[in-house]
Amino acid sequence: MAEELVDSVAHGRFELFRDGELVGWLYYTHLRPNRYALRHTEVEPGHQHQGVAGAMVGRVLDEIRSREGTVTAICPFVVDYLSRTIAYADLIDARHPGYSERAAAESALRKAVAATTDRAPETRES
Repeated sequence: MAEELVDSVAHGRFELFRDGELVGWLYYTHLRPNRYALRHTEVEPGHQHQGVAGAMVGRVLDEIRSREGTVTAICPFVVDYLSRTIAYADLIDARHPGYSERAAAESALRKAVAATTDRAPETRES
């Protein structure tokens, strides 16, 4: 299976293609000087539970390392991924690390959604 990671700057996301088919994406914001706020990961429904998100996050982190960048982890999946390995510890921006645990990232995400939709935050079981 051939995988390709594409930086879709126009969409503000990294996209993972498997055998030419878009299977997942990770939204980011590129901040100065060379920091990437990793905001949200999505996988196409037909490709869920196939390791797409983990493969994509690893490829994105490798790409950011090759660009000599740093990351701010906002996406709960990215936070969880980073909490399970030290391989990418050097990429976490010291001044703006983001969240250190998935529960905190999910809580912040729910609050942000509630603030933008003007309703109470929902809870979701993982």
